[in-house]
Amino acid sequence: MSTLADRPSKTASPVRPVRPADIAAARRAVEGRPGVKAVLKAYLSLTKPRIVELLLVTTLPAMFLAEGGVPSLGLIAVVLVGGALAAGAANALNCYIDRDIDQVMKRTASRPLPKHTIEPRAVLVFGLTLAVISVALMAVFTNPLATVLTAAAIAYYDLVYTMWLKRTTPANTVWGGACGAAPVLIGWAAVTGGLDLRAWVLFAVVFLWQPPHFYALAIRFKDDYARAGIPMLPVVASMKRVGVEVVAYAWLTLAASLALWPLGMTPLYGVTATVVGVLFVLEAHRLARRAFRGEPVRPMRLFHWSTTYLTLLFVAVAVDVFIG
Repeated sequence: MSTLADRPSKTASPVRPVRPADIAAARRAVEGRPGVKAVLKAYLSLTKPRIVELLLVTTLPAMFLAEGGVPSLGLIAVVLVGGALAAGAANALNCYIDRDIDQVMKRTASRPLPKHTIEPRAVLVFGLTLAVISVALMAVFTNPLATVLTAAAIAYYDLVYTMWLKRTTPANTVWGGACGAAPVLIGWAAVTGGLDLRAWVLFAVVFLWQPPHFYALAIRFKDDYARAGIPMLPVVASMKRVGVEVVAYAWLTLAASLALWPLGMTPLYGVTATVVGVLFVLEAHRLARRAFRGEPVRPMRLFHWSTTYLTLLFVAVAVDVFIG
């Protein structure tokens, strides 16, 4: 015989499971809302300024080479601002799409969305707004080809790379490189309205440079990517396989950079491309050699040098224009 206490209450409501949004709301109630300065800093971090800076380093020399000198300052300003906004838009939308994996990776756990500094909807609106502004700037002040390339780069990075390639294939780093190399084509197209062989050679340099650069980062944060279920090559393949690919792409990068030399470049460019390219290749071989010996590979040496390599190479392109 049941008692009154055993009978279900007619007024009781089912227990609702705790959602991440509830936890975030409770945390904000305890910690207080972030200040204006913290929010502005968070929005800036969504654009990943360091990546934007690296992209612009390749754009300006490409514009100089396309012009054979210095393009109009107005065009330079539009392309650099539009390019920075486009890259910032792509990066912000990347943060919105990847918010599920960013919260389980130590490297990205301090980003605004995992920390709940900004709401996902606000990030989405922010990214889309930057994208619209960047494409509108290019449409009004450059030409159709540069505009289409800008829009395509944003769409490719977020829809093809972030939503598909990154989560499904170890080749994500390779094919995702098209986004990072696109600013070279955008800058060239903004100046000339077209693309010639030299533009495609510069595109190839940046495209082939990216696997060694990002493989090094993926090695450093291998456990993070594994925890998030992202099939980066260092997660799903042996370090020997990674070392072989790093060396192969480093040599291909060197070859592509030297292919620009006979296309109107001076010996200054050729010597610079050779020296910094050989150093890049040697660093790649050092990583592979350690991998084959079963030693710690120290991937950040290659990561940092690869950034220096690309910067020096494109500075040489810019300087070569003025002495050639």
